Amino acid sequence: MVALPAWAPLRRRAFRALWTAQFVANVGTWAQTVGAQWLMGDLGGGELAVALVQTATTLPVFLLVVPSGALGDIVDRRRLLLTGQAFMGVGAGALAILTAVHLMTPWLLLLLIGVMAVGQAVSVPSYQAIQPELVPRDEIPLAAMLNGANMNLARAAGPALGGALIAAVGPAATFAFNAVSFFGVLLVLYRWDRPPDRRPLGSEHILSATRAGLRYIRNAPRFATVLARSALFMVFASGLWALLPAVARDQLGLSAGGYGLLLAGVGLGAVIGTVVVPGLRDRIGTGAMVNLAMAVFGGTMMAVGLSGSTIVVVGVLLVAGIAWIGVQSTLSATAQMLLPAWTRARALAYMQFVFMGGQALGALGWGAVAEGSLTAAFVIPAAGLLVATLISVRALPLPEARFDVTAVRHWPEPAGAMSVDSEAGPVLVMVEWPVEPAHAETFGRLMRQRMRRSRRRTGATLWGLFQDTGDRCLFVETFTVATWHEHWRQHVERGTVGDRDLETEARGMLLPGAKPHVRHLIWV
Repeated sequence: MVALPAWAPLRRRAFRALWTAQFVANVGTWAQTVGAQWLMGDLGGGELAVALVQTATTLPVFLLVVPSGALGDIVDRRRLLLTGQAFMGVGAGALAILTAVHLMTPWLLLLLIGVMAVGQAVSVPSYQAIQPELVPRDEIPLAAMLNGANMNLARAAGPALGGALIAAVGPAATFAFNAVSFFGVLLVLYRWDRPPDRRPLGSEHILSATRAGLRYIRNAPRFATVLARSALFMVFASGLWALLPAVARDQLGLSAGGYGLLLAGVGLGAVIGTVVVPGLRDRIGTGAMVNLAMAVFGGTMMAVGLSGSTIVVVGVLLVAGIAWIGVQSTLSATAQMLLPAWTRARALAYMQFVFMGGQALGALGWGAVAEGSLTAAFVIPAAGLLVATLISVRALPLPEARFDVTAVRHWPEPAGAMSVDSEAGPVLVMVEWPVEPAHAETFGRLMRQRMRRSRRRTGATLWGLFQDTGDRCLFVETFTVATWHEHWRQHVERGTVGDRDLETEARGMLLPGAKPHVRHLIWV
């Protein structure tokens, strides 16, 4: 198989247009971040107040991203993205106006940043979920890499622009530029001719969709591992982003332009990582790539906390940028490739939940530590990240194989399906499996370890496997679903090629010529 170039997704028109518009918006976001953090210092805020800017940016996303993800699976994602981007543009405009007329206070600054974060919470899950709609499956890891590079290239350009705007005009100019930067994304999304979602059974209710997403994650151990690795990384790594303004201002004695230089070092490293990481990941594997990048990032955090040289810190941050994109792009691509379309937005919302939660809580915690010692606020999380990496190597190995989550309808229509009230339930499904004696033990293990999770991922609330006392080769599988409509979604919308292959494997253990016998029972 010929390796694809790192820029292959940019040959896709829709991806290229959205990527370019998003880059401009990301530059605006980073310029605003510099303006907000610097303005907080000018308003008299200390290290904790500056760190709270990151908390205000991430905490609303942490709180709202899960229902927003469910919303992204039940309404048109393009329209939802338009709404979220417009919300952020309006918030940035309010920041610019109030700062320009000198009405800004520390608490008002945090409040308006939090309002913008609500728009981000609405947008982020759907933005990630549409990536497989923009590029072929084999280009998803490269698309994730380019999206990471987009953010980090903007991290290089945005702070430099923000520093220049602050020096020339003031922080209000960074907010105004950010407000204007959202128009490009809005235009691209408005003109995107996205095919309509295919929902044969109509949209789900947001509460049931949220429960379905959580049930899926609880029964998808590979995806849960990705979540756990992301959470471990962010809790410790968040200290670098939250406290870098304090390093620039207090530890290195730099101006706003100097702080922009530090962030530019991270961004340049991320761009280099876009070229270096794909080839390295292909050689050493997904798990080893994340382990190596986490360890390197921990080392860079410790070096930043202990160094008093601007040149050394910029060089270390360049390495940190490479490690950052190595972790984030690999985890993001792995998550996207593990998820079927019907639950992609709501499951990816949990990625943002742990990502933003880690940043929000980490910034708060390490900011409090920095009030006593800025050096300790870097050295302690750096050591914690190194320990977490060592533990994760064995306790949380990442999946290396690729899994086919393409939607497929592989269950036959149950008898009398159309005559049943869609809200009737609970539904009890009983499947009798006449198994070959030689395969009985293997069959039981397959059902307990894999089929149970498959049924629950798609909607089952309870699952059981029974063995006939008179015929030890007859197994009876039972599972319940909340309503007939929910069970009908299992038939029509939620099955994947992987689920079908699992059932084919189970059928291969049956007696010659035998078939499983299925019954559907409704609660009276």
